[in-house]
Amino acid sequence: MNDRVMPFAGIHNFRDYGGYQGRDGQIVRGKFYRSGQHHTATAADLATVDNIGITTVVDLRGDSERRRYPCARGAAFAAQVLFAVGETAGAGGAAHAVAAREVKTADDAFAAMTDLYSFMPQRPNLQAVLRQYLRSLAEGDGANLVHCFAGKDRTGLAVALVHCLMGVHRDDVMADYLLTNTAGNSAARIAAGAESIRRSQPAASDEAVARLMSVDAAYLDAAFATIDGEWGCPENYARDVLDADGARLETIRRRMIA
Repeated sequence: MNDRVMPFAGIHNFRDYGGYQGRDGQIVRGKFYRSGQHHTATAADLATVDNIGITTVVDLRGDSERRRYPCARGAAFAAQVLFAVGETAGAGGAAHAVAAREVKTADDAFAAMTDLYSFMPQRPNLQAVLRQYLRSLAEGDGANLVHCFAGKDRTGLAVALVHCLMGVHRDDVMADYLLTNTAGNSAARIAAGAESIRRSQPAASDEAVARLMSVDAAYLDAAFATIDGEWGCPENYARDVLDADGARLETIRRRMIA
């Protein structure tokens, strides 16, 4: 699956999440992307992003993250940028930084991230931008990019949800989610996230930082346990919370599935 990972110098975890078999066919390649923030993008990175032809960017970050880490843009950038007002990861900051506040050890990190994911589907501001994400998949033209800070937690949940709604097998959903751990330069990604983690919790061990900046099947399972427990299934969650009824999901399927 590593052929879907695009090498960038300053954008971490940028990859194509198409190509998986859905209920009615395969999700098309070259139109649906996910990544981390673009604040540290190089000029060459930005030129590559411009050449992809992205017309819609869904920024899952909250207000404080967008202020602290504004995304760099290339000279030809003309995409519509969608976001929600407020904080999307609790009290503010990236999801891994929020989880880090009471973390010192790797075990602490695992427990904190699992807990964070269990509440993620219920966060009103994240729900608000997920509504925009699904609407953009139904109504937008051209390529679509969804990202947060590290491109692994809020983005991981968002893409996993879309994969599920498109009928991708849960094994493939999880495989795409876990690809974060090996996509691109993982050491550089962990180092980039360490800054915000150390600001939240200076006492976090190196092992805790690595755990916070990685993904684990248990994290995503915790999020879907909440969705299944509160709403019964991802389709009900999409309908009742994200304004994506059967007709909208069918429109998304027609656009995403070849």
